[in-house]
Amino acid sequence: MKASKIAYKPVGLALGAVSGLAAGMAFKQAWKMIGREDDAPDATDEHRTWKEVLLAAALQGAIFAVAKAAVDRAGATTTRRLTGTWPG
Repeated sequence: MKASKIAYKPVGLALGAVSGLAAGMAFKQAWKMIGREDDAPDATDEHRTWKEVLLAAALQGAIFAVAKAAVDRAGATTTRRLTGTWPG
């Protein structure tokens, strides 16, 4: 394993935590707009429809995936600018 990849591990973990927090906040805001309520449905909430539960899950998954990819890419790009090597 390359030294740059090993050195990037803690940075990648920290960026992952930040992206998770940002994605969570973005999902809450998006659900407020789409669902017109504060809390998204849980899969086991018997008072919610299949449509609501699956829509919330799909939206949450998409937001988390995009946030993670954007933060990972930005971290790798910044690492290349600072060190001259790509961490992946």
